[in-house]
Amino acid sequence: MTMQNAITELEKLTLSGAAKNFLKETAKWCKFLSILGFIFIGLMLIGSFFIGTIYNNIPQSQAVPFNLGGIMTGLYILFGLIYIFPIYYLYQFSVKMKSALLSKDDEVLAKAFEMLKSHYKFIGVVTIITLSLYVLGIVMGMLGALSAL
Repeated sequence: MTMQNAITELEKLTLSGAAKNFLKETAKWCKFLSILGFIFIGLMLIGSFFIGTIYNNIPQSQAVPFNLGGIMTGLYILFGLIYIFPIYYLYQFSVKMKSALLSKDDEVLAKAFEMLKSHYKFIGVVTIITLSLYVLGIVMGMLGALSAL
């Protein structure tokens, strides 16, 4: 089988009734989770304005030489803004998948899968960054512990 034949065979891919039902159900769950995600992001952004006051009123925070409340407010806003993207991609996947299944349009189906790919790619990159920060923190902690000896 040549490469051209392999590509042609893939272009003839059809979805069975069961596969369509699985995708339809997946789209419903993705829409539910994305709407829930938007709600929690909204709550996080609203809460970001209160978290600064909470941190500034903790008695131990008087010993901290910088504005911990302001930093926490900024972090909550930053994380809220970062998480809008994967939630948006998930929502777009659900909307486009539903549309593709109703219209039987291959281009809309491809766009739906592109949104799903973007969702997972974003989550993967954030996971790699988070794990890297954890490793960096552990290494810094070990270096700090060794220098104290």
